[in-house]
Amino acid sequence: MATDYDEVRPDVAESRNASLQAVRSANTPDARSVVREMDETDTVDGVELPGADLSAEELIIQVIPQADDEFTCYSCFLVRHRSQIARKKDSHAYCSDCEG
Repeated sequence: MATDYDEVRPDVAESRNASLQAVRSANTPDARSVVREMDETDTVDGVELPGADLSAEELIIQVIPQADDEFTCYSCFLVRHRSQIARKKDSHAYCSDCEG
C-alpha cells in the first residue's frame, strides 16, 4: 500500500482540534505556586547566606607568577601576552584592548 507523506498525521490533527479551554484546564502551575516553590528551594543546604560566619574557612589559592613573555596592563590590570602590547609610556605597558 502506498503512503501519502503529505497527509496530516493523526496526532497533529488531534492537537489542532484541542480547544483553548482544554489547554487552560490542564494542570499548569499558576504564578503564585511557582514563586512559592522557588522560595522553598532558596534555603537548600550548601547555600551560603549573607552574613554567614566564614572565619573558620581556609582558602587555598595557587598563585602563578607572571611569565617572562607576559605583562600587566596598567589600565585594566590584566596579565596579557607580550604580543598584545599596544603602547608603552613611562615604563607602563598598555594592552591593545585598552588602547583600541
